[in-house]
Amino acid sequence: MTLTNEELAKYLDHTNLKPDATREYIIKTCEEAAKYNTASVCVNSHWIPLVAEQLQNTDVNPITVVGFPLGETNTETKVFEAQTAIDDGAEEVDMVLNIGELIGGNTKFVTEDIKAVADAVHEKGKLLKVILETSYLNNDQIVAGSKASETAGADYVKTSTGFSSAGAKLDDVKLMRQTVGDRLGVKASGGIHSKEEALAMIDAGASRLGVSATVKILS
Repeated sequence: MTLTNEELAKYLDHTNLKPDATREYIIKTCEEAAKYNTASVCVNSHWIPLVAEQLQNTDVNPITVVGFPLGETNTETKVFEAQTAIDDGAEEVDMVLNIGELIGGNTKFVTEDIKAVADAVHEKGKLLKVILETSYLNNDQIVAGSKASETAGADYVKTSTGFSSAGAKLDDVKLMRQTVGDRLGVKASGGIHSKEEALAMIDAGASRLGVSATVKILS
């Protein structure tokens, strides 16, 4: 696939989830996103009010993460976290599903966990992405997590938090796209450091990319 930098930028969630990110660092991230006109800025929920303020005169969306990065917080906490972030200005929510329950085969719980957050997010008119954390999963579990996300009403499935042993892999993106068809978006996240890698993920089926190397990719 060939894309201009301007076209590629709208695939990118410019991400800063670093635990040591300061206010100044978050503002710099917003300035970079506004300069390149990315799809969004993705930050931890504490920073959403600041990011919403910084991006208010741009086309870049503030987005946040929920149950991050382990996915093991209880459902009610995930719902509250999502609702609060949206009230603070988030336009999209990326939640981590319950990885242990998925690996253990409890897809009923996984689906219900996602659905509770999806319902809360959609009630406020926003989008939900579900992070599978594919580095922990085999192919059958990736399929199961993707199907659970679709059944629960999510808008996207996403590969990774960026905090595990590996990020997005082309084969995983292809499998997720094959599983959800054109019914859901697929977000590849983690370990994408160049324009060539970004374009390869899009060719594999990704409709959004989570990247911290945005400036390098687009320059």
